[in-house]
Amino acid sequence: MERFFNNAGPTKPDKHYHIDPLMRVDWEEIEALIAQERYFVLHAPRQTGKTTTLLAMMQALNEEGRYACAYANIEGAQAARGDEEKGMRAVCDAVINAIQLYLDEDALVTWYEAKQYTISPQQRLTRLLQMWTQHATKPTVLFLDEVDALVGDTLISLLRQIRAGYAQRPNAFPQSIILCGVRDVRDYRMHQEGAEVITGGSAFNIKAESLRMGNFSYEECEQLWCQHTEATGQPLDPAIFPELWEDTRGQPWLVNALGYELTWRFRPARDRTRLLTLEDYRAARETLIQSRTTHLDQLTDKLREPRVQRVMSALLTSEESVDIDAIKPDDQQYVEDLGLIETYPSLRISNRIYREVIPRDLTWIMQTRIPNQEQAWYLTPERRLDVPKLLAGFQQFFREHAESWLERFQYKEAGPQLVMQAFLQRIINGGGRITREYGLGRKRIDLLIEWPLSQAQGFNGPVQRVVIELKIQRDSREATVAKGVAQTAGYADQVGADEAHLVVFNRADDVPWEEKIWQGTEHHGDRPIHTWGA
Repeated sequence: MERFFNNAGPTKPDKHYHIDPLMRVDWEEIEALIAQERYFVLHAPRQTGKTTTLLAMMQALNEEGRYACAYANIEGAQAARGDEEKGMRAVCDAVINAIQLYLDEDALVTWYEAKQYTISPQQRLTRLLQMWTQHATKPTVLFLDEVDALVGDTLISLLRQIRAGYAQRPNAFPQSIILCGVRDVRDYRMHQEGAEVITGGSAFNIKAESLRMGNFSYEECEQLWCQHTEATGQPLDPAIFPELWEDTRGQPWLVNALGYELTWRFRPARDRTRLLTLEDYRAARETLIQSRTTHLDQLTDKLREPRVQRVMSALLTSEESVDIDAIKPDDQQYVEDLGLIETYPSLRISNRIYREVIPRDLTWIMQTRIPNQEQAWYLTPERRLDVPKLLAGFQQFFREHAESWLERFQYKEAGPQLVMQAFLQRIINGGGRITREYGLGRKRIDLLIEWPLSQAQGFNGPVQRVVIELKIQRDSREATVAKGVAQTAGYADQVGADEAHLVVFNRADDVPWEEKIWQGTEHHGDRPIHTWGA
């Protein structure tokens, strides 16, 4: 059977296209930290290859022969919540199973089965690691995965028991322990009865380093996908790779999931003589977004967390004045650790797919309840989008429903822009495409609508391109429009749009709808910019 793109679970090199996991970390630094008897953290967003990398690191260390290394996933202890007895039993069971699986330590298993119930949960892990290290023929190294899945007293006990044995390393405790999860240990927050919030940094102050696994580079994305061509002979349009990069920015699950969608779920691609085109890729991208897979569902579920909401609200409104002072550095770092945003070179949502998925998810219920979803009313006889008719329809819809809809939004500051995007979703459902650009400080949201004019040719034929720019009115209407017109014209020229529209939202409660709803046309050079108030 030919290899394929892996979109579920750890990578198996004999079955999956892959990038060498040890090339994705600073392996030289990690080996040095282990040699220096350091305890440290390796963290990365979900489904970026952490488990694959940890398993590869363990195999490399064991094959090298200097250490006895085991990898244990302790996520199962999450179910115990704050029950320390159940939680530490689950942790120790996972560790002893890992030692047996990877190192075949039968004597240690026998000791653990006999002694585990005679040792208090507050000492059980410490005693287990002591016994393992004292009877091993080589210095021991332990990789603990999904540590940040643990909750309350279970997590506190784990960290404190490791800290308690730290001084006995390497003769009576592991030479090195690596904690792995989505977040850095400094961001573990644990509540203990009768005490203030305890952070992981205080419970685990022996951490020497915090290493973060990055995404694939552009070159690695291309290298991974070209493995498919090398294995099957199936050619890929080179124009795919810049799009793949902007859609994913190298997020490993997205890169692999798009590859699987295009080369296998897209049934015509199973004919390996077929050239996979840029439009084939774009269709696969849309199918993946609409599938609401586990990865994308987990991503959008995080949007409900207050810490995430504070950061994402500012990005989704693109307004510097929106709660910018409420964004704490720890919150911003947390959202970056989750993989939702990039901080450099500027603060923005991580990739184009996330920029598409997030507003769709936040407005999904609204999308299903907007009336008149049929296409015909906003298409001309030539099958062009009648954008003025569409935006006039939006003005009326917004006037009738804004108050009730905006009150339901968790993301109230971004509400008008999200309502507009929900209203325009019908264009995507009808076969069109919308590209969204956000960015803190841009003071606008840019939407590029692409609509194929030929049903037979789709995006391979003529395409209508329309820019719609969204702004919140902070100053006078005249000042907002003047600035918005220049911005809209600049974006329209950049993307080669056929027509351009500026929508200005007035959030003032004391302004009647008769003044908020208006239409006009301005010019920037030779380009007309149609303006709309809402």
